[in-house]
Amino acid sequence: MNVGKKMAHKAEELKGRAQKAMGRTTGNRRLETEGHGHQAKGGMKQVGEKIKDAFRR
Repeated sequence: MNVGKKMAHKAEELKGRAQKAMGRTTGNRRLETEGHGHQAKGGMKQVGEKIKDAFRR
């Protein structure tokens, strides 16, 4: 996996975690939901890259 992509996907996941936590803390359900979406999106991108790597070998 390209290191740059790996870092970008992990950053997106961490952004989602932070956004989700901020939404919980402030009671903002929209912000919490968006954070959950970003977290899931980053995680799925990481899984997709790992699958691609497995088939390349």
